[in-house]
Amino acid sequence: MTERPTTVTVRAWSVWIVGLLVYLVAVFHRSSLAVAGLAATERFDISASQLATFTMLQLVVYAGMQIPVGLLVDRFGSRSVLLCGTLLLTLAQTGFALADSYPAALAARVFVGMGDAMTFICVLRLVATWFPARRIPLVTQLTGTLGQLGAVLAAAPMTWALGQLGWTPAYLLAASIGLALAVAVLLVLQDSPTHRHLRGPAMSWPAIRTSLAASWAHPGTRLGFWMHFTTQFSATALTLLWGYPFFVRGEDQSSASAGLLLTLMVLAVMAAGPTLGWLVGAHPWHRSTMVLGVVSTIVAVWTAVLAWPGQAPFGLLVVLVVVVGVGGPASMIGFDVGRTSNPHERLASASGIINQGGFLASLLLVIAIGIVLDWRTPGGGSDYTPSAFRWAMCTQYVLWALGLVQVYRFRVRTRRVVDRDELEGIARAIG
Repeated sequence: MTERPTTVTVRAWSVWIVGLLVYLVAVFHRSSLAVAGLAATERFDISASQLATFTMLQLVVYAGMQIPVGLLVDRFGSRSVLLCGTLLLTLAQTGFALADSYPAALAARVFVGMGDAMTFICVLRLVATWFPARRIPLVTQLTGTLGQLGAVLAAAPMTWALGQLGWTPAYLLAASIGLALAVAVLLVLQDSPTHRHLRGPAMSWPAIRTSLAASWAHPGTRLGFWMHFTTQFSATALTLLWGYPFFVRGEDQSSASAGLLLTLMVLAVMAAGPTLGWLVGAHPWHRSTMVLGVVSTIVAVWTAVLAWPGQAPFGLLVVLVVVVGVGGPASMIGFDVGRTSNPHERLASASGIINQGGFLASLLLVIAIGIVLDWRTPGGGSDYTPSAFRWAMCTQYVLWALGLVQVYRFRVRTRRVVDRDELEGIARAIG
């Protein structure tokens, strides 16, 4: 255990910036298929369900890697794991650029998911190690918020690159960024203010099971999991795969308007993140209430869009992407709940558990949308109708209902544990 910093140093900001850049590029690679979905269906001659399989595999691997990556970070430190993730992302995106068959492209996206999984938890651990406790909620939100610039770069610039350069040059150019970041990680990053490499104790399988069970047993970890589950999936499904086709085919928007809407969603994420970070720091007892309010607003606006007769007005679609975008930084509140519910030595593994929530929900939604689109599209193919998209997007209501019930359940349990711990602390102080 390293000593908790009491001030923010220039060195801390330098470490955070490099970690943030790695995460930003990971988000770019994760989101790069969102504007290439229609191009991918033509390049690989695939259906909607097969297109969804790209993102499905990537999310399966990402979600499945969260707990192993958390354990690796607790054992080997952020620097080593982040470097491995950067190199793996670079190689995987290179493979995706060169793939000329559907199976080869699928294999590349699997490794994109693996590399992506090795970034965010590492940066969270760096923030928790390098910054004072009072600054952690804000810097965590800034990490998630500014990291979404990667999705901005995957919208308009990637659309331009695919149109002007073609598939292979566009993705090779994107992959090359990772080489410079790997050098920056080697030169700048260190695991703590006092240790370049911070190693945890070797853990046996029984010890790993005990540690994970202890994290999951705390209702605060499960509350964080369900917060992440409920807030993130709508924005993730739109930015990763289905947003561009939905706006173009489902709402009859031009390619430029669809790209603008996806960019506005990311800008909404960036605007909401610092605000939510300040609110969480100032009102830690109302974190679940913030989540419930954000999700209720998202549900209400989606309902307005889906119930609108014919194509929804562009202004309403702008409201949709803004409120859905706020769900991204709202999901970060789950990590703060997990941080305050677990000891420092379990922080990365607990964060891994929580991070599974949103991506598990996103995975389920991406699959469901693809299946429903194929079901409701006459003759198959990619000529999706507005009616098919309305049916497909309604699958979100099942996930919202499950998530909201679970958030309410576990916030009640978490508050009981907090009240009990406070009473025990008072009793120990008295006697």
